[in-house]
Amino acid sequence: MNVVVLVKQVPDTEATVRPDNSAPGRIVESGIKFIVNPYDEFAVEEAIRLKEAKGGRVVVMTVGPPRSEEALRTCLAMGADDAVRLDPSGLPDLDTFGYAQLLAKAVSLDPFDLILCGKQAIDDDIGAVGTFVAELLGLPHVAVVTKLEITNGKAVCRKEIDGGTQKVEVQLPAVVTAQKGLNEPRYPALRGLMLAKKKEIKVLTPSSLGLAADALRPVYQVEQLEAPPARGKGKILQGEPEVTAVELVRLLREEAKVI
Repeated sequence: MNVVVLVKQVPDTEATVRPDNSAPGRIVESGIKFIVNPYDEFAVEEAIRLKEAKGGRVVVMTVGPPRSEEALRTCLAMGADDAVRLDPSGLPDLDTFGYAQLLAKAVSLDPFDLILCGKQAIDDDIGAVGTFVAELLGLPHVAVVTKLEITNGKAVCRKEIDGGTQKVEVQLPAVVTAQKGLNEPRYPALRGLMLAKKKEIKVLTPSSLGLAADALRPVYQVEQLEAPPARGKGKILQGEPEVTAVELVRLLREEAKVI
């Protein structure tokens, strides 16, 4: 069972993220801790469990600068076998489709049975890379999966929908995106961390994949990032309920503008 897991390095959920005024659409990276995208951790864990049950190899892959290799080494420490970094240096800012083109081309270089990734990255929340990769490779795709079984050459997926659970079966190879609840990701053991530091990470460039810069030109771009407005002070209404209720409705309508 050969599984490729697409991962992304994102700012820590506890980090204070600030827009970079000198570079529209970017954030100030200095002083920020970066981590493996939490939804991708579910995908990595599921891939390792499949390897442990059925044999095979797990390859983790990301698009990013050299610092993103730290995320790959975390996945290696968890139990992945190999890691690949796709280096976008020299390219214009990639959009989601550009990332997907690089990943799809790299994935297609070696045989695989399954592609896993998180349902979305927590930095941009777009949630489209898995779908794009599936379309580019002509593969079936199941999103937001909370239970996965591999049997008789098929992926049997379950996903939560309004009022119940949906069961979807697709023929392998396929692309599956992971939702919280699929599993509980393991913590890397000390031995795994030490081995991961020594592991060679393969680096590929767009030119080595036969992709020209023009083909990766973004079809959309983020023009500006803004910090959310500071939260104002709360108000405490005092008095008789029939009076404060009327005042509360007025404030919600005229000041908060939520009704």
